[in-house]
Amino acid sequence: MTIERMPMEWGLRSGAAVAAVVAVFGGYLVADAFDMIPGMLTTAEPWPEPAPFPTAPGAVEGPAPAALLSGLPADAPVPDSVEMQRLVSGLADDKRLGSRVGVMVADAATGEVLGSASPDKLMTPASTQKLFTGVASLASTPADTTLDTRAVLVDDDTVVLVGGGDMMLAAGHGDPDAVNGRAGLADLAQQVAAKLKVAGTTEVRVALDDTLFTGDQIAPTVASPDIAAGYIAPVSSLGINVGLLSDEYGDNGPRASDPGRYAAEAFAAALENEGLTTADAVVDETAPDDARVLGEVSSAPLAEVVGFAMQYSDNTITEVLGRLVAVEAGLPGSNDGATQAVIASAKRLGVDMTGARLRDCSGLGDGSYLSAQQLTDLLEVMVDPAHPELRSEAVGMPVAGLSGTLDSAHGRFTGDNEARGLARAKTGSLPKVRALAGTVVTADDRLLVFSILADAIPADRTVGATWIYDDFVGRLAAYGSAPAQDG
Repeated sequence: MTIERMPMEWGLRSGAAVAAVVAVFGGYLVADAFDMIPGMLTTAEPWPEPAPFPTAPGAVEGPAPAALLSGLPADAPVPDSVEMQRLVSGLADDKRLGSRVGVMVADAATGEVLGSASPDKLMTPASTQKLFTGVASLASTPADTTLDTRAVLVDDDTVVLVGGGDMMLAAGHGDPDAVNGRAGLADLAQQVAAKLKVAGTTEVRVALDDTLFTGDQIAPTVASPDIAAGYIAPVSSLGINVGLLSDEYGDNGPRASDPGRYAAEAFAAALENEGLTTADAVVDETAPDDARVLGEVSSAPLAEVVGFAMQYSDNTITEVLGRLVAVEAGLPGSNDGATQAVIASAKRLGVDMTGARLRDCSGLGDGSYLSAQQLTDLLEVMVDPAHPELRSEAVGMPVAGLSGTLDSAHGRFTGDNEARGLARAKTGSLPKVRALAGTVVTADDRLLVFSILADAIPADRTVGATWIYDDFVGRLAAYGSAPAQDG
């Protein structure tokens, strides 16, 4: 094997090159160390250690909830029955109330009758009758149930508006904080238009399915002048603003003659606003059960609807509630079906309805009869802890001097009346009739239930009768360690 030697000059050149490379590399390292060029070396002080990542404290059990207002003491003294009877007799004998007066006051916790006058006399209850309809509604259907208005598609080009009992629809967008106007037809139209446009549909027919209720839209016993004055609207399975033609809610005023059709026409206009063309006029059509649902809007929960009817003594909504009770019971959604269902519900709750007669569900019509005993028995059921489903009505009645038909703006419980803020009650008012039934807390913190009926009041004294009632309830509220005094 021959080993070839490299020339000396090549080796010298190689050594020089290596030296040069070492020199260059060493210079790079120096430059890197002094941060003159990018690299891994540095002579700078090291970065400080980062602070530990903050950790959120774990969930801890909060303080036990505390009641802002304590409940009524169970051992609060029961008013003396002799004193209570004296107060009741004084009211019943007041000639300003006429010759037919029925009164009862009882202890809410025990049912003990503390005072009564003609408690079994059947009398015109006026709007206190609404208490029975509200109770029947809450007893038959969960309080959180909503009344749903649907729009369904039939025959590819017909949108049917199906009523579910909501006569408090808004013509525009719904208000989630409102009872009257919670669900809006404009919102329903948006849902429908969005689905139809995706399918390429631009023109539809609008139909109305208003078949949930049957029979007379207004009870035959309601006087024509009361209808003309707007105290009630024809009952429909859907409507806008309780059938009122005004934009704002009021106790009475001009109403739509056909609230369902009026609402359907507003719905058709809302579809037009969403870019759809609606052909022809609204027609009546019953939607099949399996029709495709295009949209749905829901009312306020039933408990709030009942509360609305009690606060404003709304005849129309109360009649709707009665017919819903009938439908739930498997009866026709008619006036007769509703009154039968309401009476049957009260009986199931233990109220003796012997002799009771209901000609409608709101008390606006002629011919309904109830007794102070029956009203008081119903109130005892309403406040009974064994019936929590009825509590929303018990606390939903107007508050004396503060809300609804008992607001001081209506002239009720004004001045220094002791029951102001301490009584809740349902009012009743018809020609020659005044009624009041509810609960009141005494000065000793005892809850009482009471009912007052008078249906032969001289025509020129009906207004003054309400003040007599208010004064009586004020005396109940003032009753405590010092005996109440006669007027």
